[in-house]
Parts: sequence; structure tokens; C-alpha cells
Amino acid sequence: MRHRSPVEVDDVTRLANLAFADTQFPKQSKDFDEVSTYLETYAPFYFNLGLFDEIWASYLEA
Repeated sequence: MRHRSPVEVDDVTRLANLAFADTQFPKQSKDFDEVSTYLETYAPFYFNLGLFDEIWASYLEA
């Protein structure tokens, strides 16, 4: 959640803001499949899953 910002400057910020606002989002999960499945199936917002894959890869590299 460190990427949240009142001004969405990029896709990472947008996803962080959407996830923060979604009370059901698995915020503490470190499991790619759990988060990806949530975004595909249950998220009350749309987010490009290809971008999510790129963001997750960057997260793992950090």
C-alpha cells in the first residue's frame, strides 16, 4: 500500500488506490494466485490483468 496517492500517476498507484478502497481485497497476501483470482473473479473494479502481472513481477524483484 506504499504506492497509494491522491493523484494517480501510473498503473501501480491506481491499483494501490483501488485495493485500499476494497475492503475484501487480500491486502496481506503474498500469494500470486490468490490475488490474481480475486482480481479476476471478485474485485468490484476492473484492472488490466496483464498490468497486474507486470506489477507483481516488479514486486518480486524489489
